[in-house]
Amino acid sequence: MKERESLGSRLGFILLSAGCAIGIGNVWRFPYMVGENGGGIFVLFYVLFLLILGVPIMTMEYSMGRATRRSIMPAYKMLEKEGSKWHLVGYMAMAGNYILLMFYSVVSGWMLRYFVLMVTGTFDKADPDEVQNIYKNMMDSPYIMILYMVITMVITIVICSVGLQNGVEKITKFMMIALICIMIVLGINSLILPSAKEGIVFYLKPNVANVKAVGIGKVLYAALNQSFFTLSLGIGSMEIFGSYIEKDRSLAGEAILVAGLDTFVAVVAGLITIPACFAYGVAPNSGPSLIFLTLPNVFISLPAGRLWGSLFFLFMYFAALSTMIGVFENDVSFFIDIHNTTRKKAAFIAGTIITVGSVPCALGFNILSDFQPLKAGNTVMDLEDFILSNLMLPIGALICCIFCTTKYGWGFDNYLNEVNCGQGLKISRKISWYFKYVLPVIIAFLIVYGLVTYFK
Repeated sequence: MKERESLGSRLGFILLSAGCAIGIGNVWRFPYMVGENGGGIFVLFYVLFLLILGVPIMTMEYSMGRATRRSIMPAYKMLEKEGSKWHLVGYMAMAGNYILLMFYSVVSGWMLRYFVLMVTGTFDKADPDEVQNIYKNMMDSPYIMILYMVITMVITIVICSVGLQNGVEKITKFMMIALICIMIVLGINSLILPSAKEGIVFYLKPNVANVKAVGIGKVLYAALNQSFFTLSLGIGSMEIFGSYIEKDRSLAGEAILVAGLDTFVAVVAGLITIPACFAYGVAPNSGPSLIFLTLPNVFISLPAGRLWGSLFFLFMYFAALSTMIGVFENDVSFFIDIHNTTRKKAAFIAGTIITVGSVPCALGFNILSDFQPLKAGNTVMDLEDFILSNLMLPIGALICCIFCTTKYGWGFDNYLNEVNCGQGLKISRKISWYFKYVLPVIIAFLIVYGLVTYFK
């Protein structure tokens, strides 16, 4: 077995973990989820659920990784009792990482395409119909969709091939710092737009009337759902980073820092987007069209609009690419652990599989558009997202929770010893009841309610 690589610094661990969690869900989905669910109160519920649901499950993944210094499947195998089969869930987790990248690579390609279009001035003086045609032409072109997906995959493969410290950690550090700087610049610009104050009030000030209009149940579930899925828990995407760190810091504090950085990016993304919507009369709950059909029109109307638009889509691409690199590192590490091969070979083989597997998703918007799985209007991407978000992530998280807290798996005492090892915030044994009974019930509710409402 090859000697395990490790990260060069605590900052590298935090930024790499946060980079994996921070993605399109933060910078695209979160702002319009706020718009659809009543504004400020949704944000409060989201933060609350992130602390009581997301952080505990994250510490479990970190603990399994650090205790074994292996990827998710070998970790289960090392920690399970002799003769048990917990490790089989590791195969599902790794399949989830592959499926995630098979559609994430396509969406990341959209961000890169729009960055190129903004930089080259394609949107300059374009009217709303032309903006819509640009989007349609991209989606209708198999060549464009596959080209930008492949470019993104090549970048990801090369970065992960270089090494953990010199490639993954160094590049992710740069991207995360650049992403935060770009966000601050865009956020300041958005806050000084006309009517920006109305957007800030809607976004951050709790308003009971807004929640009543949507329905308190819907708002609560939406916040619960967003807080869980923003961290990509359940498929070992966070577990792998636990395997790269030492035991000098307790894991609860590290998880809170990562979740806090993830939340910061989501909240600032809303500060960039929602005041701009109010300033230019755009509905903040416009959904997917907000990024590709609405915001280009906003940038066109701004002084130095090409600059602001280019920065925005560069920021979007960095957010997407940081997730690509973080999740792909899991695939590479798994291949190394199982086959005891070199990093370059593992990255090439895993990258080739994902690139080929991403083609149906890219073609699902054009050549394969008549294939509509699950329900009318669905695409290949919708099918992959359903399998991952409604099945693999919550089921994987539920199994991880049971494994770490019951005598049938690793056990709560072993988990507690690992998570509390080192300096920093500790988890008290007095709240073991919450980890053993409440958390599994919440996750089971997410699974059942999510499936019922999806097909309703």
